[in-house]
Amino acid sequence: MRALITGCTGQDGFYLTDFLSKKGYEVVGIKRRSCQESQAPDCELIEGDITDPHFLRSVVNEVKPDEFYNLAAMSHVGESFKIPFVAMEVNATGTLNCLEAAKSIGCKFYQASTSEMYGDSPAPQNEETPFRPRSPYAIAKLASYWLVRNYRERGLYAVNGILFNHESPLRSPDFVTQKVCTAAARGEKVKLGNLEARRDWGHAEDYVAGMWLMMQQPFADDYVLATGETRSVYELCEVAYGMVGKHYLDYVEVDTTLFRPTEVEHLCGNPKKAEAIGWRRKHSFYSLVGEMIAAASK
Repeated sequence: MRALITGCTGQDGFYLTDFLSKKGYEVVGIKRRSCQESQAPDCELIEGDITDPHFLRSVVNEVKPDEFYNLAAMSHVGESFKIPFVAMEVNATGTLNCLEAAKSIGCKFYQASTSEMYGDSPAPQNEETPFRPRSPYAIAKLASYWLVRNYRERGLYAVNGILFNHESPLRSPDFVTQKVCTAAARGEKVKLGNLEARRDWGHAEDYVAGMWLMMQQPFADDYVLATGETRSVYELCEVAYGMVGKHYLDYVEVDTTLFRPTEVEHLCGNPKKAEAIGWRRKHSFYSLVGEMIAAASK
């Protein structure tokens, strides 16, 4: 089996490459030329951009993957308010380019969708919950979600993995979990936005296994991956600083400039549909935070 992964140098791409390689796949990754990620997955890397449809078509025709995983994205929600055109071009038009390339050879296609598409719909959210996106990032991702649905209806094996927040020691430093865990590990203060926002945090290693499992089903469909548990940002701070013997109130400062123009207050997923096809998570919230702190302490 051969897999093509866009965004392969990001957190999910790294874990997915490792997961597929251990299953005997030959993995080819597409790496953005301006990528600043430090981790390099153990696979063949091709430099390019998913906003270039001609590049994608040529790579797909050359690699001829059995499975195409589109993980590339402009993924920072807060930044999408500042550069909405980039969010739309990469997350929506880029997905369209990937789908067209996949269609040209008829390979299976996975799209990295996001819980941010639910916005302020009441929790818990599942595959039937109405979408109410509240950021340019989420709106662009919702456009890509419907593109995948449309291509599936036209005959392509195409799935949306609606993943709730998933973290790891490889998470970029501008994400709240990494900011908090790194600051706690170093005994430093940290500035954060809305401490009341509640999220469903899991481990990226568990979630890439779910991506692969979705692609092995007899029929393509959409699945939520989540823990079914929710915690606020202040609870994250309390746990992280508590693990190093400190009280978070002495280290956490609220910075109102970090609040989003339109906030998503509560995301909590219901993963029963994914569990029905055999998906199970192995990491708890506490083991995830502990692992991230341990990595940041080195």
